[in-house]
Amino acid sequence: MKRAIDIIVSGVGLVILSPVCLILAICIVADSPGGVFFRGPRVGKNGKIFYIYKFRSMVKDAEGHGKWNVGDNDTRITRMGHFLRKSKLDEIPQLINVFKGDMSLVGYRPELKYYVDMYTEREKPILDLKPGITDWASITNFDQFVGFTKARDPDEYYLEVVRPLKLELQLYYRYHHNLLDDFRCIAWTGYKVLTRSSRLPKEIQKIVDEYRDAKQG
Repeated sequence: MKRAIDIIVSGVGLVILSPVCLILAICIVADSPGGVFFRGPRVGKNGKIFYIYKFRSMVKDAEGHGKWNVGDNDTRITRMGHFLRKSKLDEIPQLINVFKGDMSLVGYRPELKYYVDMYTEREKPILDLKPGITDWASITNFDQFVGFTKARDPDEYYLEVVRPLKLELQLYYRYHHNLLDDFRCIAWTGYKVLTRSSRLPKEIQKIVDEYRDAKQG
């Protein structure tokens, strides 16, 4: 059922958003050389490597030539890229990954192999599922680029601040996911994009609070 929903929603989404994608593609190409799309290797279900699609928001061949995690002040980001990242429109091409079957609409965010290699035995079951465009961790860390921008070292900030809580929320999804919660997650994602609110579902806020209390304790 989940796969059928992924195919239908991603297919319809690609058709409906095609005029927007065309306009964005023209703006990206006009803004800087390097093509329309970014394709980067990520770890998917069962550890399989696939290539994620995004609208290119950085200069050509930027990944791997600097920090992995990017703040708003990173010189590799193009002028158009700043808009794409803040609006989250750079994520639209991941509907292609969903349609192909590499990803799902909802699931843990696909990670670089560099970070997956750090998984503990407790964390490895996250890879039992397909990665997704959004999940509870994505919603919780919706404005993480702000932290990356303020941090002295964005990669260190990711490892010490973002990643530990992200993994806890991904583990929660691994063992509690169902179709109803997937629809709730999609609705909450839309809410966050439109309002930029810091609100979270009660059960997710509880996990965040318990994690932060444990860190402080």
